[in-house]
Amino acid sequence: MGHRPEVEAGVEDCDLTGETALVTGATSGVGRETALALGRLGATVFVHGRDRDAGRRVASEIDDSGGESVFFSADLAEMERVHRLADEVRDRTERLDVLVNNAGGHFPTGELTSDGVEKTFAVNHLAPFVLTHDLHDHLPRDGRVVTVASEVHRRADGAFDVTEIGDYDGLGAYARSKVANILFTRELARRLDGPTANCCHPGFVPSSGLWRDASLRVRLGVGVLARLPRFLTSGFVNSPAEGAETSVYLAASPEVDTVRGAYFSACERAEPSSTARDDTRARKLWQSSEDLTGVSWP
Repeated sequence: MGHRPEVEAGVEDCDLTGETALVTGATSGVGRETALALGRLGATVFVHGRDRDAGRRVASEIDDSGGESVFFSADLAEMERVHRLADEVRDRTERLDVLVNNAGGHFPTGELTSDGVEKTFAVNHLAPFVLTHDLHDHLPRDGRVVTVASEVHRRADGAFDVTEIGDYDGLGAYARSKVANILFTRELARRLDGPTANCCHPGFVPSSGLWRDASLRVRLGVGVLARLPRFLTSGFVNSPAEGAETSVYLAASPEVDTVRGAYFSACERAEPSSTARDDTRARKLWQSSEDLTGVSWP
């Protein structure tokens, strides 16, 4: 049967029948395993990704396991496409019980999107910011927003100069986007009336699709780690299914029904960096995110 995230997360008895979940970046890696697990728990799963063939394969796996699924294709680097994805989701359902902001990217060279924003920040932070904005009125009072962050956030100093790419550092840009995920979650939890918002660290998952756009050196390094025997990497390298455990826990567990604005690792609450706990910085990031995207939250 293989490793099942819902079993390891202790939520295999949770019944999500009648609920709808959107998982971004669900065509491979942690997102795929999250989508499959939510499907096995009975949810109708909206599978998002860029690769149509891979998306249809995941959707078919969910259908074959007795669940229901719909695939949506979108490149989250373009804000116009993020808005369109939200419109497509709204057209398919009157309520969205779970939104898992899982999609992410790690890019080796600096690049500005057509919106004039550094690409890592656009994909990893602004896309979830806009998507959650566009769908928040579809979340019921007991709805949940789960955003996948990373322990790499601890490298970030909290500066968000994202409209230029001078002295670009790929890992630094990734860390900046991940601390933004946590700050976004804290401020989102403060603003949402009813639905919960939490974020998590999935562990280090070298076989994840996250690294497909990284530099050749990084791709080679994580490729080697992904192929090493489990007894050599246990404890510091996670499989995609292991990486999905905390996302699935936050999406389904009754233990977090009333938890808001928290950061989790290995299905337990964890303390993020002091930068990530700075609520003044969270509000400033929120305002600059509105300015960059043109959306305005109530």
